[in-house]
Amino acid sequence: MAQKKTNEVDYSMHEKIMALYELQKIDSKIDEINKIKGELPLEVEDLEDEIAGLTTRIENINAEIEELTDLTKQRKREIEEAKMKIAKYTEQQNNVRNNREFDALTKEIEYQELEIQLAEKRLKEYSADVRNKKRVVEEAEALAADRNIDLEAKRKELDGIEAETAKEVEALNAQQAKAQAVIDDRLLTAYNRIRSNVHNGLAVVTIKRDACGGCYNRIPPQRQVEVRQGKKIIVCEYCGRILVAEPEE
Repeated sequence: MAQKKTNEVDYSMHEKIMALYELQKIDSKIDEINKIKGELPLEVEDLEDEIAGLTTRIENINAEIEELTDLTKQRKREIEEAKMKIAKYTEQQNNVRNNREFDALTKEIEYQELEIQLAEKRLKEYSADVRNKKRVVEEAEALAADRNIDLEAKRKELDGIEAETAKEVEALNAQQAKAQAVIDDRLLTAYNRIRSNVHNGLAVVTIKRDACGGCYNRIPPQRQVEVRQGKKIIVCEYCGRILVAEPEE
């Protein structure tokens, strides 16, 4: 959550360190709630992306089918025009004055017949292509329908968890904002950076049995004294986590 200061208060370093400790506890509770959701948010997002991709694919293929349909109509018109020309040239052959005119009309008829053969070949190709594309669309639509069923189930499960935890999350968010208000931006940025770099999200840990509560490496006695004094930020030299004393101490 973004840091937003509403009023300037000069908090002591000890107060900032304790606020960091409280913030860590709050964030850890939020992490636990998010663990309950598990992979659901990512699964929902992945399904939404997949369905969007399938929808775009179906739209693109349907556009290609429409284009092939237009080309089919155009080739059929060309065939009809060629047949009309053949009929006209055939009739003209009956009224020629010499062999040269007859041969010229014969060549025109042969040319139009070739045009018809070519157009018919194209029509067969278009027809096969349309059939293949329609099959792909049917498969994509069936897959999209299955994914929508999965998405609906995942969303329902996720919505149920969020509804159950809504009040707790709202309270934790309020506590989070209150703790953040004590911490300056630089320190809050460092805290968030450490949290993102450790596997369990623990950026602030206490010293337990003379050891770091994060990596369990031993903390020298003088270092422990400095941590308890709370006059400055002390980090574990092994894991980089911020060290704090137990509040009771």
